[in-house]
Amino acid sequence: MHPLLKAFEGRAAATSGRGKDPVNEPMIRHWCEAMGDTSPAYTGPGATAPPTMLQAWTMGGLSGHTDRSSAYDELFVLLEGAGYTSVVATDCEQEYLRPLRPGNTITFDAVIESVSPRKSTALGTGYFVTTRMDIQADGELAGTHRFRILKYAPATTAPGPTTPAEDRSRAQTDAKAKAKALRPRPVVNRDNQGFWDGVKEHRLLIQRCASCAALRFPWLPGCNDCACLEWDTVEASGAGTVFSYVVMHHPPFPAFDPPYAVAVVELAEGVRMVSNITGLPYDKVRIGMPVRLEFLRVDEELELPVFRGSEG
Repeated sequence: MHPLLKAFEGRAAATSGRGKDPVNEPMIRHWCEAMGDTSPAYTGPGATAPPTMLQAWTMGGLSGHTDRSSAYDELFVLLEGAGYTSVVATDCEQEYLRPLRPGNTITFDAVIESVSPRKSTALGTGYFVTTRMDIQADGELAGTHRFRILKYAPATTAPGPTTPAEDRSRAQTDAKAKAKALRPRPVVNRDNQGFWDGVKEHRLLIQRCASCAALRFPWLPGCNDCACLEWDTVEASGAGTVFSYVVMHHPPFPAFDPPYAVAVVELAEGVRMVSNITGLPYDKVRIGMPVRLEFLRVDEELELPVFRGSEG
């Protein structure tokens, strides 16, 4: 790694930052409504905030924070001056050390934790920059949030002039590569074997707790509501609606043809599952749109439950 980049590791990105609002019930309620989370742990006199809200309490909103240091901006200026002009968020990690409760005052410190050696990716060549934020509640460490981005120089994709013969050869090569590309295999284990056995029979099976009758999906060894380990199954009717969705553009995978829609489908039985939407273009998928279960034969070994939508 270039010494100039290495020198940014350990430099503060924000010091003595302060959340714009204390932990509060309205924000918790809005979050739970958006996520569809009805856990009683997040309401009532002893309520806590959902752990995954950790970063929400530190966000600066449209006006930003005044306690941000210049180190992060200096690093970006250095990388952009060297030709790494594009940026994409890659992943985040969170660690929860104590529950957050309404009334807690949130403070935080952030540091540039690491700058990777130069990496070559499908998007281009660049550097992964990881920032770690330590979040305190009333002065006590409550959790950490690591956020990683790739600052990169876009790969050159524009092809030069080609002859008709070269075009045919390239098309044949691409077709062979796509034919050989296998869709990733699902992980089948003792906890979800019954689900995949049902798929083979063109049945979408949902677990039902033998004690409290709560339905659950995906399949789990025990009930989230009462911890009972006994269960049976019910077969889904196949009716559902699109609860949420994203359109995948990047990163490209050989077995997929982006852009395509990936949706969270709410089944008529009340549980939700992630699946593809078929039968209409990706840009016609809408939240609330009714969909219907069907089974898609991907290859000789793999069949998957998907949901067909309709523009009408």
